[in-house]
Amino acid sequence: MAPVIVKTDMKAYYAQRADGYEAIYANPEREDDLEQLQERVQDVLEGHAVLELACGTGFWTEQYAELAESVLATDNNPAMLALAQAKDFPDTVEFAEMDAFNVHTDRAFTAGFGAFWWAHVMRQDQITYLEKLRAVLGKDAVLVLIDNNYIEGSSTPFARTDLEGNTFQIRELDNGERFEILKNYPTDSALRKKFGVMAREIKIVRNEFYWMLTCRLK
Repeated sequence: MAPVIVKTDMKAYYAQRADGYEAIYANPEREDDLEQLQERVQDVLEGHAVLELACGTGFWTEQYAELAESVLATDNNPAMLALAQAKDFPDTVEFAEMDAFNVHTDRAFTAGFGAFWWAHVMRQDQITYLEKLRAVLGKDAVLVLIDNNYIEGSSTPFARTDLEGNTFQIRELDNGERFEILKNYPTDSALRKKFGVMAREIKIVRNEFYWMLTCRLK
């Protein structure tokens, strides 16, 4: 019997999931928590010039775009971006193919936003990553991140943990392909420790399934 091949190309994984990606937001048990999260994001980003990281299909862009002053939504995955750009957004929203690890733009922003992205940043790279974001967003910019809590019996179990404490899951697509995906689930104390170096006014809110961090870059 041939061995099962486990791939590690996260970009390829999300490209193949693009068409059905938003199904994850249709889970009935998470509906109330999701609505609360959407309201919080809207409240914080209202009136801001927003740089969105790893926007994917534009689901979260839709939640706040009408309230923002402007949005540059970025993603490195053409399959995801095509779905986002096909949606009806106001003229204040622009999209760009750009790697969230290497954002390059001369535009001015007052806020940055990332939905379900921080979990894919290696623990040992997080401070350096925040430094790069601060260089793009500027001092005093608001940063908003949202992501999942680990829920036993609901979240995908961990396949392994590396020496730095990063956790990995095995995700299987409908065609049988399997991918190892980095997915970290930080505690409040871990978030405050990392962000305290680069930010102030740190606030973390958790409901059952999701967490949201807001801060102002130093």
